[in-house]
Amino acid sequence: MKVLSHQNLMDLKDGAAIFSSGGGGSPEAGQRIVDDLVSEGCTVKLVDPSNVPSDARVVNFACVGATTAVEYDPLAAVRTLKMLEETVGFSAYATIPVELGGFNTLAAVDVAARCGLPVVDGDGAGRSVPEVHLKVYTLDDISMTPMAVSDTHAKNVIIILEASDFQTCERMTRLLATEWDQSAYTARRILTGSQVKTSPIQLSLTKSMQIGELLRTHENPIEVLLNKTGGLKLFDGTVRFVERRTESGFTFINIAIKGLRQNDGSTLELKVKNEVLVAYRDGSLVAMAPDIITPLHFQTGKCITAERINEGDHLTVLGLPAPPKWRTPQGLMLWKNVLERSEILESYVAIEELATV
Repeated sequence: MKVLSHQNLMDLKDGAAIFSSGGGGSPEAGQRIVDDLVSEGCTVKLVDPSNVPSDARVVNFACVGATTAVEYDPLAAVRTLKMLEETVGFSAYATIPVELGGFNTLAAVDVAARCGLPVVDGDGAGRSVPEVHLKVYTLDDISMTPMAVSDTHAKNVIIILEASDFQTCERMTRLLATEWDQSAYTARRILTGSQVKTSPIQLSLTKSMQIGELLRTHENPIEVLLNKTGGLKLFDGTVRFVERRTESGFTFINIAIKGLRQNDGSTLELKVKNEVLVAYRDGSLVAMAPDIITPLHFQTGKCITAERINEGDHLTVLGLPAPPKWRTPQGLMLWKNVLERSEILESYVAIEELATV
């Protein structure tokens, strides 16, 4: 196992945020987690999926709810995992993040470190996603239950032993988050070591740390980032309009960006449900989920999550290819259902194909 340094964790926070599509919780919240872990002398251990014993149990951990309502209490987060272990009758070998994001990835790291466990070098989506069931595990038919759901101080903890289907789990979890000030913790998807080797997105935390290091060490971080990820620069401009609301356990945002330089005279529109789901330039589709649409600071290349975007901000918006699992027919069908409920009705076209239109 690799022990992660303070700098490793900082790079992880910034790199994971690049794949967040503007969601996944604020990197500032992730920063607080890193600072607290270091100041309290907690050891963070990273384990390669190939080294997890086949009969081990690995638990996905995350915060669920509206991105504007994220609050983090580390003791409550740990209690959520412990309640799942006690109820089901097992001991977790490790945790694994459900997604990549500046906060949610670090939440899984934090729980592992405080429990003396490693965190697996992988995640359940290769990006941030707006709904609980929207994970690559669903494509592999790995049960979401049993799962523990708690409020952000673990005064209320509910164990869901069984559910009829994946979307029912999403609805129940979202209702609880809505009841508890739009936010909840979940410990769920108990994976075997054998499943860890095949189902999650592999080695994504190492990849995120490498991206974070690039952002930190290069004078032109955005160009280096595009070369590393195979992504595209979608737009550069100044935010002229932001409309946001928080309801039903989600943050909904509409953003309009007025073009600068090579995009002068054009407008980019972003539609957000926790994460940026679609981008239109002058009314034409330029990117859509599952591909990753991430707003960045135009100089530093660091992610600015959608709920923190304000009028007047100068942004560069990138499009990154989705992990291959999401581009399979099964993956696209899962996303199609989510997009249609957000009134996004276009058929998926990969960003690299849209760039040639």
